[in-house]
Amino acid sequence: MLGRVLCTVLFVGALPSPAGASQGHISVILLGATGDLAKKYLWQGLFQLYMDQVSSGHSFTFHGAALAALEPGQRLMFDVLKKLSCPPDEAPNRCAVLKDQFLKLSQYHQLKTAENYSALNREIETLLRQEGLEEAGRIFYFSVPPFAYTEIAGHINGSCRPRAGAWLRVVLEKPFGHDLPSAQQLAAQLAGFFREEEMYRVDHYLGKQAVAHILPFRDQNRQFLDPIWNWHHVERVEVVLKETVDAKGRTSFYEQYGVIRDVLQNHLTEALMFLIMELPANVSSAQEVVQHKLQAFQALWGLQRSSAVLGQYQAYDSQVQEELPEARGYVSTTPTFAGVLIHSHSPRWEGVPFLLTSGKALDERVGYARVLFRNRAYCPQSGTLRDAGHSQCKPKQIIFYFGHGALNTPAVLVSRNLFQPVMPKDSWKEAGARSDLHIFGQPLSDFYMYSPVKERDAYSVLISHIYHGRKDFFITTENLLASWAFWTPLLDSTSRQPPRLYPGGVENQQLLDFEMVAEGVAFTLAEPAELLNPSGQMPSDFRAIQSKFRQSPLVSAWAEELIARLASDMEEAALRSVARSGQFHLALSGGSSPVGLFQRLARHHHGFPWQHSHVWLVDERCVPLTDGESNFQGLHRHLLRHVRVPYLNIHPMPVHLNRRLCVEEDGGAQLYAKDIVALVANASFDLVLLGVGTDGHTASLFPRSEQGLEGAPTVVLTESPVKPHQRMSLSLPLINRARQVFVLVLGKGKHDITTLLSRVGREPSKWPISGVSPSSGQLVWYVDYEALLG
Repeated sequence: MLGRVLCTVLFVGALPSPAGASQGHISVILLGATGDLAKKYLWQGLFQLYMDQVSSGHSFTFHGAALAALEPGQRLMFDVLKKLSCPPDEAPNRCAVLKDQFLKLSQYHQLKTAENYSALNREIETLLRQEGLEEAGRIFYFSVPPFAYTEIAGHINGSCRPRAGAWLRVVLEKPFGHDLPSAQQLAAQLAGFFREEEMYRVDHYLGKQAVAHILPFRDQNRQFLDPIWNWHHVERVEVVLKETVDAKGRTSFYEQYGVIRDVLQNHLTEALMFLIMELPANVSSAQEVVQHKLQAFQALWGLQRSSAVLGQYQAYDSQVQEELPEARGYVSTTPTFAGVLIHSHSPRWEGVPFLLTSGKALDERVGYARVLFRNRAYCPQSGTLRDAGHSQCKPKQIIFYFGHGALNTPAVLVSRNLFQPVMPKDSWKEAGARSDLHIFGQPLSDFYMYSPVKERDAYSVLISHIYHGRKDFFITTENLLASWAFWTPLLDSTSRQPPRLYPGGVENQQLLDFEMVAEGVAFTLAEPAELLNPSGQMPSDFRAIQSKFRQSPLVSAWAEELIARLASDMEEAALRSVARSGQFHLALSGGSSPVGLFQRLARHHHGFPWQHSHVWLVDERCVPLTDGESNFQGLHRHLLRHVRVPYLNIHPMPVHLNRRLCVEEDGGAQLYAKDIVALVANASFDLVLLGVGTDGHTASLFPRSEQGLEGAPTVVLTESPVKPHQRMSLSLPLINRARQVFVLVLGKGKHDITTLLSRVGREPSKWPISGVSPSSGQLVWYVDYEALLG
């Protein structure tokens, strides 16, 4: 059947060949062909691809695949195919012919075992040979759960790749992990089977026409936007997705992911990146776009628990009880609503709030990205006169409207008192001014409004891009991991935070309104008593408790409260030291643990005596100070650039001398030790901040190493078991000369070493941290509940 169909020449109006696409045969294999996503969107998207490209010079076959046996699977699949439809502007006769052809070119396969994949490969190759066709490539669309990815990838790589000269495109649906470690693991597994250029990770929001047009809009309107696309003119940026539906029927998924993982980490973050990234010279270059996105991620402030407000609609918990076999009395804390405040320290966006909001069971279904500009105008005319024209006193905004809501169509809107935008006439048309519809309290007549000439489903758009090999509309591994690295700390810090309950729909009223407060966000109204969680199991306000750990004072709390307490204690120590001696010598460790502390100090401790402080490094990796791996670079990014420390009071470790890194003959360690002796009284720091590795190392002093654990108080070169191997570090005797030593321990990953340290004595050769004991000073441990209790 397939052979006869492929021999048919179907002339339905010439279409140009896609740029860069070679002629030949394309096999499309849809895995999960009978699932919900395939039924709703993917088969329709593939049919649209066929309609668009039937005269392109390529021939096609479509292979639906699932675990079901041949007969029931085939029946289910063809029930879906019979319901496929053509766009309204398609001629009925042409539609009928194309649909008939598409059904004949489609087959069902059971793909369950390695042999099934080998059989599919043989069938494709036999067809190519019989029809005398050259193979252009194969598309494998994974519409299956991510836990199946690795096994399927192995089968494809082992027995179903196209021959040399033809391309392979593997399309992957989210979720791509549920946090940074799981995303890294999945990425590493897939990298064992596919090259980066072969993988197309789908975020279907990148196929939405308004989202996809953000970068082209910025590019085509540079002349208007360049002067105003910055913190001087932008008041705030909002990216919002509201849904009226709840999670009923999907609670098993939602319990694992929640609204932040489901919507904010991917859809809304990608739209935000398009708005705030520096504009590439070529917005169609996937490589340039990714690099500029990564730079935008690197400029974001880290998220804390105070960066978000969380809610859960009232019926969710009972739906979980109905749908999942949870233990009696189980209370879900999964958020179904989130509002998150994000900041960037990039020169363009310093101080501008970015608000990301999404939720289920809300009052309307709508999505948009909105840039609201500052308004410095004062207009003395009356409201009537003001409304008659395009007054400068009216709000100024640019809105990328994703769809639904009052407009019920994708749209780009620009306030008439800003500028008339340049829009491509072949794909966007200007809508007539309407005063009967309002958006954000303004009549549509206040905007230049543009909608697509031809509205297209997001999946149809993305499937077309896959066919053309356009990777700029898909998520690369680097992009994915950068996003998870940004969101995972917030997910960890809020994992036990009870969300605010809300009734759902219009009854929510102002219950979910929130406001920006001291670099974070908080709900505007107190939670009504009748909606409070009756279990009382998990209060959100845990006060820090004090006790002893290894015979030294212990401060323990949830991570955010702990960091707030530590920052306050550091400021108090600094003020005491300055009052006593006129200066404060602070030695700071690198790594990920103190990042939140650095940000807290920069944001909240404006009374810290930075003008009288000297900042030293406890340890440093042997990389250039501009390298992302450098402890100094992290310290500079998160703290030093935001506070007023005199230039000569900042003391990076001299790891890069004579164009070489940590070469002993260059004497970098000795130079740093001499600086300490010259500037720090008795070589006794006022405060040293340390962390603890899972192996018990501290600073860059590692187990079973002779370097720096005994002997003179000095600076040493050491070897790390992980890259970069070479390090420079204060020695243990030098650390122990400090007036105060604070040790910060965060996260579940540190629970095992924390438990071990609570039981062992002083054995620095095994666990260097156990050798920290200031000879005439004080040691204080700051350990969060997750590290302490697991």
